[in-house]
Amino acid sequence: MLRVDELAPGEHRVVQVGKRSIGVFRVGDEFFALADHCPHQGGPLCRGRVAAAPTSGLPGEFGMADGAFVACPWHGWEYDVTTGQSYFGPGEAPVRSYPVSVEPAAAHPAAAHPTTGRLPGPYVADTYDVAIEDRYVVIDTAGRRTRADDEGDGR
Repeated sequence: MLRVDELAPGEHRVVQVGKRSIGVFRVGDEFFALADHCPHQGGPLCRGRVAAAPTSGLPGEFGMADGAFVACPWHGWEYDVTTGQSYFGPGEAPVRSYPVSVEPAAAHPAAAHPTTGRLPGPYVADTYDVAIEDRYVVIDTAGRRTRADDEGDGR
């Protein structure tokens, strides 16, 4: 469980989801998740350095891309954190990426009562206006991000 405000833009963190080690990256106000397992030789990919990718339209001109790349600390193989795509060599396997959403705290099972584990239900009680103050980064480990997902949502 990772709260949105625990990860500033440009930061990343490795979290455990069950038995999986997953890197969560914040690029601007978007969140991305990659398996912490480099396809090259199994290194701890998400513990490597993260940097924006340089771009160039003409010789002598350069800029920095909006996205970010993570380099495996074992051999330096680089992967796009927004897609998992490898740019180290043609035909190289991408790292597994996971769909990520940002949801209100009450929408996630972690908002259950810490002792009883009960979720809010259809109880009858007095009601009051409330404000949701926290949001959480939620990683969907059942699905994989695809290029079609990225094209469909404008990323």
